[in-house]
Amino acid sequence: MNFHSLKRPRMGSIPLSLLVALFILCLQNLTFWNEAFYVFGGLHLGFYAFAAAITLLVFAGVVLFSVKYLIKPFLVFLLIAGAISSYYTDFFGVMIDKDMIRNAVVTTPQEAGPLITGTFVLHILFYGILPSVLVCLIRIRHRPFISKFFVNVAVIAICLSLCIGLILSNYSGISSNIREHRDMMAKLTPFAAITSAIGLGVSTYRDIGIVRAPLGTDAKLGPMYARAKKPVVTIIVAGETARAMNFSLNGYDRETNPELKTLGVTNFTKTTSCGTATAVSLPCMFSVYGRKDYSDRKARSTDTLMDVLRRAGVDGYWWDNNTGSKGIADLISFASLTKQKNSPLCMDDGCLDDIFLGKLDEKLGGITKNTVIVLHQLGSHGPAYYQRYPEEFRRFTPDCRTPQLSDCSRQEIVNAYDNSILYTDHNLAEVIKLLKKHQDSVDGAMIYMSDHGESLGENGLFLHGAPYMFAPTEQTHVPFIAWFSDQYAQLTGLDRSCLQTYADTTTSHDNLFHTVLGMMNVITKVYNPALDVFAACRSSAAANPIVPQS
Repeated sequence: MNFHSLKRPRMGSIPLSLLVALFILCLQNLTFWNEAFYVFGGLHLGFYAFAAAITLLVFAGVVLFSVKYLIKPFLVFLLIAGAISSYYTDFFGVMIDKDMIRNAVVTTPQEAGPLITGTFVLHILFYGILPSVLVCLIRIRHRPFISKFFVNVAVIAICLSLCIGLILSNYSGISSNIREHRDMMAKLTPFAAITSAIGLGVSTYRDIGIVRAPLGTDAKLGPMYARAKKPVVTIIVAGETARAMNFSLNGYDRETNPELKTLGVTNFTKTTSCGTATAVSLPCMFSVYGRKDYSDRKARSTDTLMDVLRRAGVDGYWWDNNTGSKGIADLISFASLTKQKNSPLCMDDGCLDDIFLGKLDEKLGGITKNTVIVLHQLGSHGPAYYQRYPEEFRRFTPDCRTPQLSDCSRQEIVNAYDNSILYTDHNLAEVIKLLKKHQDSVDGAMIYMSDHGESLGENGLFLHGAPYMFAPTEQTHVPFIAWFSDQYAQLTGLDRSCLQTYADTTTSHDNLFHTVLGMMNVITKVYNPALDVFAACRSSAAANPIVPQS
């Protein structure tokens, strides 16, 4: 059948724009309207004025693009973008801001795969594809150019005038609610996501050709190494999606850390993250900039912790079971372990974190220089938590066995997540055991810090990536655990009982950069002992002199 021979409905561009705007607002913004209803306290005049103003503003924006050859592609784009955005907003409570989009851009197929479920496909079909097909079938009646221009301008002017009038008539209520609940506006689908994507694109374009500035050019090893009879090895385990409140070491009522609690670790109970997504938190952790000063541009234009260590003569290795180092390991040895063939620890969607252990055992047996090894875990990345642990760690049941979290009860989701934390506990314990195994040839230490936490249904939120200013503590309170061999503690003059007295002090990702420099006795002006968590418990005779920040 000839597509053009079909009797297709005819419609003017402005009525079509109105229908699509209403479809998007009514069917793709359920979460937005539900939150607005709550914020405005129900069906009051302020809510009606706000709803009408938003509708007029969206309608005016769509009419702006209702010109020949542009209107259909634009409407299809809005419908598809709205369908995708509304799925993650409605099902997971996710706000799609600039950092969330940046995180999505660098996500691997293995990590993103569990998000593409049957429910997702059906949602996109009914809320995006089918209405897009209807838009394409309609024959649009276009006025002559001059006439169309003036009619469109008139419609837009009327809509904006009415919108402004509604806002001004209820200004105090509308303005205060928008100001105090910016997270509500961040859920307006798909317009908030489009605005964020444009902002990310502009900043990315602006950063093209950025050159990384050297940091710590004066870095050198301190006097500790004159006494060292063996190489010093620090293993940094960069965790993924682990929230501190589900660690029994932090008082969680389930035993999720049965192995670590027997190994003499120091657990810092009040640690906060730099961001709520890997693309922000990970580079921030290894950056000299604290959270308040951090930006993606600054991070990419300045050397990282691993670069300063390398400059001081410390060997650096980055082993990755996640989505890469985000530029942190550009100048050191990097190895991705996500696609190991013929390994029982690997599946199509990725590898279990024990994939590190065989390689680490072999490496520790042959180290001859002071070394820092980073293990970037897959950890507890969701929504497919059940794929992050093997069968023997399926202790809390029934556990959610699907990435479609809406198909599971909240308790099943928590059970699966807790199993993944239990497996992380095991993985960290195995790293410590390997350092003990090789204690005759290396003086070893391990430091573990997660990049961000996770929401498991609290207040209707799931996963992570909420804008930091709105993010719940579930997404920003992260575990921070350290372990030191007896030989390492003796060499560095570290008093582990002293560290326990600092375990409940406030710490954050800001501390990692300076703490690791202190652990490796690197002398440099960029080192700030005030941000070195272990400095107060380190004997001055063991590691001095360390030059403070100038």
